[in-house]
Amino acid sequence: MQSIFAQNGCETPEPLKAEVQGSMPSWLQGTLLRNGPGLFSVGDSEYNHWFDGLSLIHSFTFTKGEVFYRSKFLKSETYKRNITADRIVVSEFGTMIYPDPCKNIFSRAFTHLCNVIPDFTDNNLINIIRYGRDYYASSEVNYMNKIDPVTLETIGRINYRNHVALNLATAHPHYDQEGNTYNMGTALLGLGRPKYIIFKVPAFAPEEGQKPALGELEIVGSLPMRSSLNPAYFHSFGMTENYIVFVEQPFKLDILRLATAYFRGVNWGSCLKYDKGDPTLLHLINKKTGKTISTRFYGDALVVFHHINAYEDDGHVVFDLISYKDSNLYDMFYIQNMRQDTGSFIDSNKVFSPPICQRFVLPLNVHKESPRGCNLVSLTDTTAQATMQEDGSVYCQPEVLFEGLELPGINYNFNAKKYRYFYGSRVEWSPHPNKIAKFDIVTKTHVEWHAEKSYPSEPVFVASPGAMEEDDGVILSSVISPDPNTSSFMLVLDAKTMQELARASIPASVHMDLHGHFIPATV
Repeated sequence: MQSIFAQNGCETPEPLKAEVQGSMPSWLQGTLLRNGPGLFSVGDSEYNHWFDGLSLIHSFTFTKGEVFYRSKFLKSETYKRNITADRIVVSEFGTMIYPDPCKNIFSRAFTHLCNVIPDFTDNNLINIIRYGRDYYASSEVNYMNKIDPVTLETIGRINYRNHVALNLATAHPHYDQEGNTYNMGTALLGLGRPKYIIFKVPAFAPEEGQKPALGELEIVGSLPMRSSLNPAYFHSFGMTENYIVFVEQPFKLDILRLATAYFRGVNWGSCLKYDKGDPTLLHLINKKTGKTISTRFYGDALVVFHHINAYEDDGHVVFDLISYKDSNLYDMFYIQNMRQDTGSFIDSNKVFSPPICQRFVLPLNVHKESPRGCNLVSLTDTTAQATMQEDGSVYCQPEVLFEGLELPGINYNFNAKKYRYFYGSRVEWSPHPNKIAKFDIVTKTHVEWHAEKSYPSEPVFVASPGAMEEDDGVILSSVISPDPNTSSFMLVLDAKTMQELARASIPASVHMDLHGHFIPATV
């Protein structure tokens, strides 16, 4: 028997009314869209990795104190090809489908070598992102699938390359106060000089009709990779009022190994490598000019997936992220390593380095004549340091804020601003957490919500109407349980106290998800 997290999910195509217990805030109106892996076998074939499962989109609609649930599989080209063949025929991160030797393997292999970068799956299972008024299921490749946020129907696939020359793009963009969307991507071999690209997709007012916002995509700037054949992997980035914060970590993609994966008989996951002897480079790119600050900021080797927030403060850029000491996290999600009972992992305490919430501070005005060896951080509310080196570079040492928290969320009204609180899933030797925590950056204390045999997903903050305080609102999280007598439910917490306000029990099977997007109801 597989872990509950790797069992096949099923669709709930029509809205189901949930049973609400407690006091659902009357002001909570809108739809929470969630995305994650939901189908782990097709026919007699099975995926090897949890991140390979076919995308299952969920929606939780809040209206007049009631909650309605529905779910549908993303009808990507990958999904349709697999279902038609009744087996897995498209390669994923940890599951490689090798060409049939009876069907001209040499021609296919030659094609891959000529293109260098293989054509990736469009199984967009990571997040829901917004460009203009359109919503897309997204992962980290050049494809996305547009969805209807109400019916969850798949409208059709789009290719980033029709708008910008890149091979990979994050599923964690940022949105500014005007509704513009900023994102980053990687342009690899075959598309000119390898580089990282920052781009902006403008917001559109309703009177401008149905013109897709992606058609107006603008390049904000770019920066070269430190290694053309080994670009840094990145899952997210930071953004302040004036800067994009990019962490070029020594967790890298091996392009040659990727291009020859079929020959070597390896999966794409094995093409990522961690060079712990290399430093982490910290880049600041001006959003208005597209230019990168010339100071070389660097830190010790680390692995990062999620940024928390970033802002500017008295001539400094402050940014918080969640780091790891190694790259073993992905290995833990191979389905063969998942325990059958709880969804945690065999010998996980021996191989899994805990996530550490860290704060970096980069001084903006670095002078060449600054004394060598001095700490250039003048902020008094942090122990983070930035030390001037003999060669004029700046070595950055972060402040440790908190340990054991992942999938961070904030009141997004405070994104790119100085803030006090962040929320996340508590990770205690298992990537499938069973607690939600609120951390106070000022007091360095945290409060938790916990329920036995319950596994909450990423917490999502929704602010109260007219809220003046940062934590005035609610936390939403979809919760599943291995207990057959316990229904899955949508959890609603008071974001100030982390006390449970309500839960909406779902009369259907709900699957563990990854990330999502809350769409407020229009008045």
